[in-house]
Amino acid sequence: MKPYVRFQLSLMMFLEFFIWGGWFVTLGTFLGNNLEATGAQSAMAFSTQSWGAIIAPFIIGLIADKFFNAERILGVLHLAGAFLMYQMSQTTDFAAFYPYVLGYMIAYMPTLALVNSVAFRQMKNPSKDFGWIRVFGTIGWIVAGFAISLLGWDSQEGIQEGLLSNTFTMTAIASAILGVFSFLLPKTPPVKSDKEQSLIEKTGLSSITMLKNKNFLIFFISSILICIPLAFYYQNTNPFLTELKMENPTLKQSIGQISEVLFMLLLPVFLLRFGIKKTLLFGMIAWVLRYLLFAFGNADELSFMLIIGIALHGICYDFFFVSGQIYTDSKAGSDNKSAAQGLITLATYGVGMLIGFWVAGQITDTYLIGELHDWRTIWVYPAGFAALVFLFFLIAFKNEKIEYKGEKV
Repeated sequence: MKPYVRFQLSLMMFLEFFIWGGWFVTLGTFLGNNLEATGAQSAMAFSTQSWGAIIAPFIIGLIADKFFNAERILGVLHLAGAFLMYQMSQTTDFAAFYPYVLGYMIAYMPTLALVNSVAFRQMKNPSKDFGWIRVFGTIGWIVAGFAISLLGWDSQEGIQEGLLSNTFTMTAIASAILGVFSFLLPKTPPVKSDKEQSLIEKTGLSSITMLKNKNFLIFFISSILICIPLAFYYQNTNPFLTELKMENPTLKQSIGQISEVLFMLLLPVFLLRFGIKKTLLFGMIAWVLRYLLFAFGNADELSFMLIIGIALHGICYDFFFVSGQIYTDSKAGSDNKSAAQGLITLATYGVGMLIGFWVAGQITDTYLIGELHDWRTIWVYPAGFAALVFLFFLIAFKNEKIEYKGEKV
């Protein structure tokens, strides 16, 4: 790959995830403090991610893959996102905010597949090159968190002054930059195929036949169920840390992304040493431990428990979701791999998270006492649920070998 193209793709990934991390992490705190949203309303806002994930395959499968260059539709979606993000920064009540965040996520979620499409088409050896390009996305997310905390927008004073609205302005500017920059990316026209695909094939639903395999069905169900406790993390962690008056909460949450990079490097070691079932189980039990640490930690002498809970993100995400993608790829046929990944994404970020955000909102509202939350009780719920999913998978999923890096694991 030419150095200039590598730079373009790296900057594209950096901006793509800088944009996501620049507002989504602090969204719960913004909603509660700036818009006085209830837990149920926060759940509605976070659920827009799921609606975007559900709609995204139709945008990509029926429009981008057939009629337009990927880099052009990427640019249009980010320019539209810049406008919607700016409008979000100007809202003062939830009723006005919700249509904008819904429109934004419907525009943003398809871009996650589009940046991958643009990147893969420029690579001669994706298995070698993609990781080095994708890591700039994680760096972008981390930089966004650092910026929010260093500028004091998530400090107690900043929150009281309503400065979290600046996150949307910052993100709108980044989205506009990526929107314009996208038109300068390498041309990525639709791939012409001799075979006309049906609607079901284009949206990835053709891979639903994989569910006939009992082991894959157990994995599929577990993937949806584990997203219910996952939603608690995305929706509640920043408001939780803020309510405990932890300093620089958004910066501290970036430890989770740093951990994600480190455990991604360790993932092959675990897969080769312990196999796919145990690696997936490690990921699930990490969710239980994380939420127990959140439940019994505090921002004072037990603050280390909260930091460890955040740092477990690498195991929670990489060992289950990335391992799950590897498992899915191994079970899919050669002509069904993209569709299979689309099905899992639809099930997790779509259906699973949609249920999870609703559950998290209901439980959070139930344990609101005055202006504060009973966080210990709130966090016990996802810990218990993750433990049940762990036991279900442990008992129901039969150990099996898959092909990974040329070896059976």
